[in-house]
Parts: sequence; C-alpha cells; structure tokens
Amino acid sequence: MISVTKLLFDTEYFGDSLRYSQGSQGARHGVTHDAGPVVVWNSTRTCNLRCRHCYMDSDASIYQGELTTPEAKRFIDDLAEFRVPVLLFSGGEPLIRPDFFELAAYAADKNIRPTLSTNGTLITREVAQRIKEIGVGYVGISLDGLRDVNDHFRGKQGAFTAAMNGIQNCVAVGQRVGLRFTVNQHNLQELDSIFDFIEEEKIDRVCFYHLVYSGRGQQMMDEDVSPAESRRAMDKIIARTVDFEQRGLKKEILTVDNHCDGIYMYLKMLPEDPQRAARIKQLISLNGGNRSGIAFGEVDPCGYVHPDQFTQHHTFGNVRERKFGEIWTDLSQPILAGLKNRQGLLQGRCAACRFLDRCNGNFRTRAEAVTGDFWAADPACYLTDEEIGLV
Repeated sequence: MISVTKLLFDTEYFGDSLRYSQGSQGARHGVTHDAGPVVVWNSTRTCNLRCRHCYMDSDASIYQGELTTPEAKRFIDDLAEFRVPVLLFSGGEPLIRPDFFELAAYAADKNIRPTLSTNGTLITREVAQRIKEIGVGYVGISLDGLRDVNDHFRGKQGAFTAAMNGIQNCVAVGQRVGLRFTVNQHNLQELDSIFDFIEEEKIDRVCFYHLVYSGRGQQMMDEDVSPAESRRAMDKIIARTVDFEQRGLKKEILTVDNHCDGIYMYLKMLPEDPQRAARIKQLISLNGGNRSGIAFGEVDPCGYVHPDQFTQHHTFGNVRERKFGEIWTDLSQPILAGLKNRQGLLQGRCAACRFLDRCNGNFRTRAEAVTGDFWAADPACYLTDEEIGLV
C-alpha cells in the first residue's frame, strides 16, 4: 500500500506509522520486530453481491466449515498474543455474519484495531452507529465507478445507491470511511469523477487498487489497464491529490497492490523537486515494497492461513490446529520462507531491477497467474527498462 499523501506531503494517518516505520526494516514476521503482521480475515464467503473481479468468488450461497464464534475468538486471542496490530474483517460480506459486532468488539478489547472492508449495502444508520461505538477504526466501502458502472461490476442493479446510503450513514455518525476502487479498462475514465465524489460526500479516504488476477479477477486479465494507462492514472491521482492539499482538503489518497507506484512518484518528482524526491525515496525504502508473507497475511473463512487475500491457493496451516503465530513463523513452508527472503528467488526484470529493495518484487500472484511461475516478474510493472536500470 502506497500513501500518495504521505509521499507528497508527509501527512500522518494511522496506517503510516505501520507502513513507514524505522522498525519495519529487516522485520521478517510482522510490520516491525515487536509487532505481528496486519491480518485480513475473510470471515465469510457469503455475499449479497456477485462482483466480476471478486478474488473470493463469493455469492449468496451458504458455505460450510467457516469458523464458529468460539473458534473465531480463540483465533483473535492468538492474534493478540502475536501482537497483531490490525484485523481487517472482510468477506464475502462480513456484515452478513450475525456475530460480526461481537467479534469486532472482542478484537478491540484485545487491543487489536478492528477495521472493516464491505460493499456498504447493509450499513443502515443504526449499523453505522454500532460500528462506531464498538471502535472500528475504519470502514472501506468498495465502489468501482458511479451508478451504472459500479452496478455492472457488482452484479446487481441498485448496488451503487445502497452503497451510497452506507457511506452517507457512516459520515453522518462520524465514522471514518473511505472508498476502495479497483482500476481497470472499464472505469479508468471515472477517476476524476471519483475525486469529485469524495469531495462532495465528505469522504475521508480513497484507495485505488490495481487489479490482481485471482478468483473471478482471473477472467478480467485482458481487461486490465496497459502500462501507459497505469502511468496516466497515476498522473491523475497525483494531480488531484495535490489539488486537494492546495485547497486545504484533508483526504488520504492511497494506491494498493502495485509498489512501482512509489518508484514512479520518485522518478516523476526527481527533476521537479529533488528534495521531495529524496524524501519519497527514503519513505519507500522504509516501506520495503510488497510484504505479503511478512507484514501482511490472510486467514480464510475456514481458518486456513495464506500470504494475502489474493493468494489463497498457497496455504500454510489452519488456525484450528495451530496458533497463527506458530504458522506464520514456520519456515518449513517453502512459499512462506521464500516470501520472507525473496530477492534471490525473483526472476526476469524483477531480479535485475535497481529498485528491488524498494519494491520487493511487487505482486507474486499476478506473476504466477500470467506465467505459471510464482517468482517470475510481475507483468503489471509499468516502469520502462531504462527507468529500472536495464538499459
């Protein structure tokens, strides 16, 4: 995750202390040497929508074998013991779980910051108030465009309006809320509209995700943006972030799942403002690039542990059988051990890139989806050979 606002202006939001910490350098099992990883828990696969790019391949079915409430509490106890700082409740649609509020409150009581990733359609004013009262630090609501564009991706007419109501209900009760927007060929033209939207609706934050070819997202591989379009998208995101700052609008703008974004910002700033470029270089060095399997992990609805939510085809163990911390530090798992010290395993452009220390090979699942090789170069890197030092 790259904080555009942090790199450009040194603004400070909660996640920046985890992403840009001196203590993160050299950490092998967490965000720092004395804290575990941020954990996503896909708490259920059931969902009231059917999104085209869903990495969980979720739908309205009832799935068997998901963690029970007592099992989930034992899992949260294990996370607390391992000093996990943040637990992100995701899905499917996590608000479908009848024990969501109980479990989120339980995590907060254990000094784990609960956050929520949701489609927003189930957030009434009462639900928003409850989310705030139990201490959920942040609600991320997925939108992939405005109105018809979003409804097309979400697989349901009226999904945009329902999500809008959820956003407005969060804003009304003072709950920190943001958008999650996955960039692709069909919504690239919506970027300006999304920035206008978050200003009009008084939304605190927006995360622009790069498409990862996982779950139903594999079917959209040919609908991803080109390298030139990625660069234009970043130019737009940077320009609009600067505009917000110049007008005194405090919005947190981030990009997710493509660490060449930070390097692109550094290279773009270098001729314009060398001092700021040097600061960007320092920050992305602290960040360390992709840290799936190190500072970021995922647990699926049935308790299986994975490097991240897009890489569920690689499994390291189950929290029903072993504590999360024991699984996370077990280097007998080749993929997990490799992710913790991956630079000697990477191939192609990634292996030869002069920014490898600041990108860490980007996203392995995309490389595997395209080439069949987990350690191949990430095809979504849009930097030129000249920029990365191959020419």
